[in-house]
Amino acid sequence: MPLSAFATLPDDARLWLRALTCPTEAVVLAPDLDAFLARWRHKGIQYQGAWTLLDNRIIAIAEPTLAAQPSGCAIDGMLRGIAQISAKLGMALEDPLVILVRLQDGIQAIQRSELQAKLTEGSLDGAAPVLDLALLTLGDLRQGKLERPLASTWIGRKYARLLVAAI
Repeated sequence: MPLSAFATLPDDARLWLRALTCPTEAVVLAPDLDAFLARWRHKGIQYQGAWTLLDNRIIAIAEPTLAAQPSGCAIDGMLRGIAQISAKLGMALEDPLVILVRLQDGIQAIQRSELQAKLTEGSLDGAAPVLDLALLTLGDLRQGKLERPLASTWIGRKYARLLVAAI
């Protein structure tokens, strides 16, 4: 993962992860995201956000101030800005409620309503790497917590009987 953009940020920096529906290159996003983060302010506070693109699909933004002094308005503004930038560039963001799973043919978005069927039919199993876009800190990302086996997530707990039946 290209985490060098976060080299000067502490592990407790607040993290946001938003997935694009289709892969892209960081150079496509860079002019707009760099400009947006350079002007990211709220109530006189200049935020020190940094970003990177993971797997050509996941926009990762980290900012240290908001870990200690959270501002819902500043966070909402940043998330709206990401949505506006992606729309301007003709890109769509994944619904935050989909499950992102890394399969042989790449990252797949699975609707929650489809999980049981995929587990029952065997096209998804407990070993499938699930991407956790709810990580809260940069340290979690650095520690490799972005991907975990499905069986160790809430999905594994909810559908444990299907995972046991598949063994």
